[in-house]
Amino acid sequence: MAMPRDIAQKWVDTNQASLTALSDRIWELAELGLQENESARLQEEYLRSQGFTIESGVAGMPSAFVATYVAGSGKPVIGFLGEYDALPGISQKPVPYKEPREEGAPGHGCGHNLLGVAALAGAVAMKEAAVAGGVSATIKYFGCPAEETLIGKVFMVRDGVMDGLDACLTWHPGATNSVWSNSSSAMNSVKFNFHGRTAHAAGDPQNGRSALDGVELMNIGANYLREHVTEKTRIHYATTDGGGQPNVVPAKAQVWYYVRAPLRQEVEEVFERLVDVARGATLMTGTTFDMEFVAGCYNYLPNKAMGRLVHENLKAIGAPKFTDEELAFAIEMEKSFPANYREIMMRNPHTPRELADQRLNSTVLPLRDDLPPMAGSTDVGDVSWVVPTVQFSTACAVIGTPGHSWQECAASGMSIGHKGMILAAKVLAVTALDLVLDPAKLVEAKEEFVAVTAGQPYKAPLPEGAKPPLDLLSKVKKG
Repeated sequence: MAMPRDIAQKWVDTNQASLTALSDRIWELAELGLQENESARLQEEYLRSQGFTIESGVAGMPSAFVATYVAGSGKPVIGFLGEYDALPGISQKPVPYKEPREEGAPGHGCGHNLLGVAALAGAVAMKEAAVAGGVSATIKYFGCPAEETLIGKVFMVRDGVMDGLDACLTWHPGATNSVWSNSSSAMNSVKFNFHGRTAHAAGDPQNGRSALDGVELMNIGANYLREHVTEKTRIHYATTDGGGQPNVVPAKAQVWYYVRAPLRQEVEEVFERLVDVARGATLMTGTTFDMEFVAGCYNYLPNKAMGRLVHENLKAIGAPKFTDEELAFAIEMEKSFPANYREIMMRNPHTPRELADQRLNSTVLPLRDDLPPMAGSTDVGDVSWVVPTVQFSTACAVIGTPGHSWQECAASGMSIGHKGMILAAKVLAVTALDLVLDPAKLVEAKEEFVAVTAGQPYKAPLPEGAKPPLDLLSKVKKG
């Protein structure tokens, strides 16, 4: 009789063509965050065809959903996190040189087409193994929108969508086969709206109160603030409304800020200081301001017990094997990287030495506990504060590929990305089965979670009554 782990992997292999087709269709759609209605619908249809029940439009987001399958007693409850949002302006064909599918349109420059389908496949493969092997579990796949703007999972966690899980698994396309054993940055994303008074900029400037002056003085103050925050704090902004034309004193202006730091508490402390900077700008300009809190998230808490399981399964299943054609693709794509990119990459003391001679990662990197927190942020962090969570990456892109780039978009729509996706699906499925079939492993993960979060209860980083900003990217070019 076949073992559950073997059944799960065989299901992924047997259904590789349909999974790849689904990923490629989502890659072609390239829908932006909170606008991924067709991508979500395609995933819902696939999961429904596999026997899952679907709850659509959860947490006030039309493109968010939960798919559930109950096997046996329904215990324990295992979750899989999927994403499918694209990024603006990086449309690209699956070729190793820059050639947009449509100039200025969105593209999957973070591989979320692969991410969602592999997590979906992991959930279905686990279900097939559970049914065939008489394994009890509730299997949940979470269709999570708008990760790029750090919105989807934060609202889903706040609204209790993740409640009742015993463990949660996810992954992210990358250039290496490795476990995410380090944390990430917590973050606030907030728009500051300044309000002034219009006047003729030449004829009666004394009657004007420039909202743009308020924005600019806030930005100056924020740049001075940078000198007096902790080393790993990041403050970045974009002026999203600077007025209409030079001869009219602008009555409104807007600046959009991100504040990041290794810990949630640090973000909140620096953000309060930033708000004080905004208040000072209004005093200097005779303006007022209000805020639109777009999103906030926690730092990611890696679960080491689950990370060890993932690492062993990555090694057992094995890194992707790449063809001569795929290596030629990588060599051609390297021509678009900075001339000294490999030297810079290897200068980083945390870069594994074995990558020096690889273009496509054909090994499983060692499990490490000494890595510093990532500067970037992910709303997986919020999930990790309410349930034991593990995340890993597989080789879906050429080593050295910039994040959020046309190069990553290209690899996400062709065989290099497909191979990493299939590996990720298998690792997700068998790791979830490990947690169910060996209860001691799940207990270990839960005990670690309780110890790490002790005395630090999760509190949603959203203002009271906040609603998902469904129109946040509605004006961005769709293609």
